[in-house]
Amino acid sequence: MTVYSIGDQIVFPPADWARPDGLLAVGGDLSVPRLLTAYRLGIFPWFNEGDPILWWSPDPRMAMFPDEFYINRRFRRLLKKGDFSITMDAAFSEVVDQCAYQPTPSRESTWITLEMREAYQALFEAGYAHSVECWRGGQLAGGLYGVAIGRCFFGESMFSAAPNGSKVALAYLTAHLRQWRFEIIDCQLPTHHLKRLGAREIPRSEYLKHLRRGTAIAGPASPWQVETSPLKQETDIPLQPTECD
Repeated sequence: MTVYSIGDQIVFPPADWARPDGLLAVGGDLSVPRLLTAYRLGIFPWFNEGDPILWWSPDPRMAMFPDEFYINRRFRRLLKKGDFSITMDAAFSEVVDQCAYQPTPSRESTWITLEMREAYQALFEAGYAHSVECWRGGQLAGGLYGVAIGRCFFGESMFSAAPNGSKVALAYLTAHLRQWRFEIIDCQLPTHHLKRLGAREIPRSEYLKHLRRGTAIAGPASPWQVETSPLKQETDIPLQPTECD
């Protein structure tokens, strides 16, 4: 099947023209306007050092809905202990760097190249990219970053420097997104870890409907701030289905 070449104009072929593996197009740049256009159309960049810019739109799409995030009893007890503190947009570049240096089970660290880091820093400075930082003892224990357009959050990467660091950050992110009435969290590609927390694969056509609805509604002002008590109490987070009474 065809992989489309992108030139200087900020245009993309329809997402449903992507190959079965999700690859849609090659070329272009990582400017803020182009990235925002891509995300609104259900397209994201993903490529390794030395490769051309590749644009993807997989079908099905891994997504999480804020109301469907759930945890197990052990993690609920960890949240109750209060060992971690959370900030938002307080250490964006540090979070991105940590994500780049620490491989995940589904991706190599090389995909967050210097070019990608500079692009997302520009999105952060423009008010679209955001980070959630998890701290313990004054040290960065984990975090995540992504892009928000309207009330859709496009997750890019997460890391843990201490056990459960990224999971704590994700718990607080989903709590805030529920409070802010976000439509969807884009997880891009499936992982066992995210499935255990409530993410699921949905058809690309359904995903695009959520995008059209969510990106048309104004989201919270930038920079993001931690709400007074976003979780209210840890028992507000549902348990994994196998652990429900």
